[in-house]
Amino acid sequence: MLNSRSRDWFDRGRSWLLSGSLLLATLTAGSVVSAAEKADPDPWEGFNRSMFAFNDRLDRYIAKPVAKGYQAITPKPVDESVTHFFSNLGEVLVIVNDVGQLKIGQAASDTARFLVNSTVGFFGVFDVATHIGLKKHDEDFGQTLGYWGVGTGPYLVLPILGPSTVRDSVGTGMEWGSGITYTNTVDTTGEKVGLFSVKMVDTRADLLSAESMITGDRYVFLRSLYLQRREYLVNDGVSNDSFDDFGDFEEDDAEWDDNWDSEPAPGKAE
Repeated sequence: MLNSRSRDWFDRGRSWLLSGSLLLATLTAGSVVSAAEKADPDPWEGFNRSMFAFNDRLDRYIAKPVAKGYQAITPKPVDESVTHFFSNLGEVLVIVNDVGQLKIGQAASDTARFLVNSTVGFFGVFDVATHIGLKKHDEDFGQTLGYWGVGTGPYLVLPILGPSTVRDSVGTGMEWGSGITYTNTVDTTGEKVGLFSVKMVDTRADLLSAESMITGDRYVFLRSLYLQRREYLVNDGVSNDSFDDFGDFEEDDAEWDDNWDSEPAPGKAE
């Protein structure tokens, strides 16, 4: 039988093998989906609207009421500390993708940010790093795939998780398969579910004040917001495409920035 150390290495190897397989599949399909996405970024709109309606019902009857209750009973400084705590846990993923996109200087800055907030900031409860000039960055596997030229692929609404694309869905799979998500800071399944639930409630509560921005067809609005924001992140602030469904949201982007759902380089997908 495998001892605990051997089992741990076996599980890690299996996770990285899964991530590598997903990456290979995406790189192979990238050129194919890239051409299709330019003609129609949402060819699965029928399915996506059905999934959007499902998620909307969950939000209306469960997530939003819980988020409102959480916000009502949680003092603002505590709420902000919870948000900072989860943001700090996510820094490891950011650092990995900094390196994956060859942003070595940014990786060094984000590593310093993580160390400062994990120590002086008491495990990330206080965002000391921002106050000393260590800016927060937003990188993930979806952006790294885009950096290396993988096309966005069709828009896709996932159950519970919400807006995504084929590329970002593969990136999410790589994130969970790699074993470097915030849920892996605890051991048991119950603890992982609990941590995930608290993160979801905190994120939903932080988005309550942004709901007034949504106008017209909510599905179209959120799709356009998501696609424009992801392009903005993948291209590090340089947007090449026009999204007719939704005007420029960058002036109001601060409300959404840390909750979605973060220099142009050769090979980055458009």
